[in-house]
Order: sequence, then structure tokens, then C-alpha cells
Amino acid sequence: MQIRSLKRRDFITLVGSSAAAWPLAAHAQQPRMPVVGLLDNRAAETTADRLRGFHHGLRESGFVEGESVLIVYRWSDGDNRRLPELAADLVNRRVAVIAATGGTPTALVAKAATTTIPIVFAVPEDPVALGLVASLPRPGGNLTGVNFFNAEVAAKRLELMRELVPTAKRVAVLVNPTNAANMEANLRQLQPAAKALQAQIEVVRAANSQEIDAAFAMMARDRPDVLFVMGDSLFNTRRLQLAMLAARHALPACYPSRDYPASGGLMSYGTDVTDAFRQVGDYVGRILKGARPADLPAVQAVKFQLVINAQTARLLDLTVPPQLLARADEVIE
Repeated sequence: MQIRSLKRRDFITLVGSSAAAWPLAAHAQQPRMPVVGLLDNRAAETTADRLRGFHHGLRESGFVEGESVLIVYRWSDGDNRRLPELAADLVNRRVAVIAATGGTPTALVAKAATTTIPIVFAVPEDPVALGLVASLPRPGGNLTGVNFFNAEVAAKRLELMRELVPTAKRVAVLVNPTNAANMEANLRQLQPAAKALQAQIEVVRAANSQEIDAAFAMMARDRPDVLFVMGDSLFNTRRLQLAMLAARHALPACYPSRDYPASGGLMSYGTDVTDAFRQVGDYVGRILKGARPADLPAVQAVKFQLVINAQTARLLDLTVPPQLLARADEVIE
């Protein structure tokens, strides 16, 4: 009886220990979720629409944050000097893909940080000219992404602003001098357009919030007819400040994306950035499934938006021409 009792105890111990090991074995067999690093030079709270598009693109490729993919966010809060450190952190974490969503500065920093980790960028200018890819159809290397056009539509934005303010002759152009490549590309597009409209461009520089305040104080003295805000992540982060200062100084202003009139700015024309970020998310998902960046063509944004804030127009005592209202994709009341 003693021998039988011992055998029975051994059997119960064996079954019990095996049952306890089953959940651990099942957990061990589950594949680890891939980790994506998102590098952006804006502040997190200013990117809700863009992130919505990015997550939409991931879902289109079968990935949901927290369920099938983890995302590590790195924001520089408008300070490009922090980008190399943030990019290095993502590389050290050995993320599966880096989404460089903060325009040209983040794309160039990510490229310098790694030649092996796939990178999907969103840039406002020609990625071939920037040296990010060898060609649009065949990027080569470890980068691909989306050109959401900024400089290329600058002339069109100026023409639309002239329709809204036909008497405008002096155009103040707000630029960020620390983003030199973007500044030069925009000015190359703007100068012939301004000449064709018989308008004069006056470049105003600002590289931080304090310099934005100083720039508006100077414009309050010089009184340009309109303000043209160049596409830049710094200005996007400070878009509420820009809209409030433009309203305070009764200065009609045009901007590069819907974010600005949604924050009280007068008018914007540019790429549908939410859709551009959807494309970035889709490419990240494809790479997680095994696609190589070198085989994914760098794409160009195809959706553009004209957005007018009618309430701000009334505040500035501007009458929006009916033909301009009819062409607007959105009128904010």
C-alpha cells in the first residue's frame, strides 16, 4: 500500500507540474510583437490627425497598436538638435522599422543613424534631391516613403492668397532658418510666382517661439499686406500662436495644411497630411510583413486640400470670393 501511495503522489505531482507548465509553454510559443519607432520633431499633442492617419495605414496592413505591434514614440518638441539622440535611442532598441514623420530633418537624421533598419519617411520635398533614395520607383538602400509636397505647391498657395486679397503687393514669408533646405526650396518656388503676380516677397525669420513673437512685432511695424507661412514642423507645433498673432495684428495669412485653419488660421492649401501619414503607416505594415524598402517605390501625395476659416475671414473683415468658397474642400464656420 505504501508503494502504491507513493506512486499515486508521484503521478499527481507530475500531472500538476505539467499543467502549470502548459500556460508558460503556450506563452513562450506566441510570437513577440514587432516594435516600430516613430521619430518626429513636433510635440505629441499637435499630431492627433497625423497619428490617426498613421494608425489607419497600419490597420490596412493588418497591424493594430497594442495588439499586433508596439510603437515607441520619440518627440523632439520642435527642437531639431535633439533628433540625433532620439534616433540613436531607437537604433539601440533595435526597432523593426523607423517611421521618420517629422519632415526633412527627421528623415536625414534617421538615415544617418542606421543603414540596416528600414526607414519610412514623410518629407515635403523631392526625396531624390535630398539624397534619401536613388530614384522614386527604385529607392535602393533602407529608405522609402512619401513626398507630401510643400515647396511644389507654394506657388499655388500664393495664387490662392492673392485671390482672397487681390490688392496684396507685399508678402511677408515666415521661414525657419534652421531648416535651410526647406526654406531654400520654398523660396525658389515662390520668387517667380510672386514676380508673375507683381508682388514683392519680404523674408521674415523665426527659429523658436520667442522669435515668432519678435517677427510679428516687426511685421506690425512694417505692415505687409499678407503673411505666407512656410511649411515647417516648428510652425506646425506653434500654429495656435501663429493664428492668434495674425488675428491680433489683423494680418491675413495662408498656411500649408488644414491644422492651421482648424486652429483659427485664415486659409490653407496643401497636401492632405492625414492621408500622407496613412501611406506611411501602410508602408510600415508592409515592411513588417517582409517587404524591403528598396522594393517599395517612394510615392507622391495625391490628395490636396483648400481649407478656409470663414469665421477668421469675418474677423479680418475679408469677403471670401464665391468662386474661392466653391473650390474649397472645407469651410470652417
